[in-house]
Amino acid sequence: MNQVLTRARNKIGALAESKAKLALTLTLGVALMTLSAKVQIPFWPVPMTLHTLAVMAIAVALGPYAAVSIFIAYLAAGAVGLPVFSGTPARGIGLAYMVGPTGGYLLGYLIASGLVGKLAAGRGTLRRLGAMLAGLAVVYGFGLLWLSLFVPVGQLLALGVAPFLLGDLVKIGVVAVAAALLSASGLLERIKSHVGF
Repeated sequence: MNQVLTRARNKIGALAESKAKLALTLTLGVALMTLSAKVQIPFWPVPMTLHTLAVMAIAVALGPYAAVSIFIAYLAAGAVGLPVFSGTPARGIGLAYMVGPTGGYLLGYLIASGLVGKLAAGRGTLRRLGAMLAGLAVVYGFGLLWLSLFVPVGQLLALGVAPFLLGDLVKIGVVAVAAALLSASGLLERIKSHVGF
C-alpha cells in the first residue's frame, strides 16, 4: 500500500511540475510576443517591430505545439482587451483591433507558428530557413487577403508587403543564424526539453 501511495504522490508531483512549466512557458511566451510587438526599431521605409522575429524564434525553438499555444494565449489576451498588440491602445484594443486592417496578419502569424514549428523541427539551417520563409508567405497571404477589405487591391503590395519585407527577411536571417548557433552548441535541444510541451 505504501508503494502505491508513493507512486501516486510522484505522479501528482510530476503532473503539477508539468502544469507549472506549461503555465510558465505560456506566460513568458505571451510576454515575449507583447514586448516584440511594442518595440520599434528605426528601419527603412517604416520602423519595424520584432513580431516576426518572435513568432519565428518561438516556433523554431519550441516546436509547433508550444508556438501555437503561445500565440493562441497571446490572441486571447488581446481579445479580452489587454494592450498586447502593436499600436494598442492608441489604435484600439480587443476584438475591435483584431478585426481591423492587421487582423489577417495576426491570423497568419498563428498559422505560421504551427507551420514553421512543424517544418523546422529537427532540421538543419537551410530547412529551418525554408520553413520560416514558408511561414512568412502564409503571414503575408492571410494579411493581404484581410487587408483587401480595407484598401484598394492595387495598393495591397505597396501597403501590406513592400514596407515590411526587407525587415522581415532580416529578422528571419537573425533567427536562422541564432538557431544554427544554438543547435551547434546543443542549447536548442536543451531549451525544447525544458518547456512544458
